[in-house]
Amino acid sequence: MDWVYYAVLIALLVAGLFINVLGLPGLWVMVASALGYAWVTGWRHVGWPALVALVVLALAAEAIEFVAGSAGAKKAGGSKRGMAGGLVGGLLGAIFLSVIPIPGVAQLVGAIIGTFIGVVAVELLFVGKAVDRSVQIGVGAAKGRFWGTIFKTLIGVIMFFVALVTAFPLELGKRAATPTTAPAPPPTTAPVLTTAPA
Repeated sequence: MDWVYYAVLIALLVAGLFINVLGLPGLWVMVASALGYAWVTGWRHVGWPALVALVVLALAAEAIEFVAGSAGAKKAGGSKRGMAGGLVGGLLGAIFLSVIPIPGVAQLVGAIIGTFIGVVAVELLFVGKAVDRSVQIGVGAAKGRFWGTIFKTLIGVIMFFVALVTAFPLELGKRAATPTTAPAPPPTTAPVLTTAPA
């Protein structure tokens, strides 16, 4: 049964990586999947050290993505409202470009284009900046989104392999190799010798 759970875990980990490219919390789906796997298998394969490592990696990835995404727009002079527009635009762009049959690439391109459009629209229409300035801020935000997503996805791949290796149900092979019945215990009393009648 553990092998069935392991196959489900692999599917959920792959789904988490895919969701991550959409700009959604896919890495936390991976963490939750590993935690669920540990629970249903009675903690036989995944322990707290592996789960803590996954959480630390996910937190690092979130921090890197946030810093990279906001740094690009801030460096170009973007406002907080513009950055919020970039977040919404990136999410919508990743979803709408999912119709292109190139998994991962379509979502990344959509997120970058959506971030650019979202930042430019907010800076131009709501903040009141000039067109060329808004475009410049949008380009900076799109670059930041690109590098943030790339680094976050790379950390997600590391998390995938950490979960894959630590969750591998090794004990099943060990149990199959051990005999199922225990050897008979040695006799506790000396055998009684009988002599034939003379």
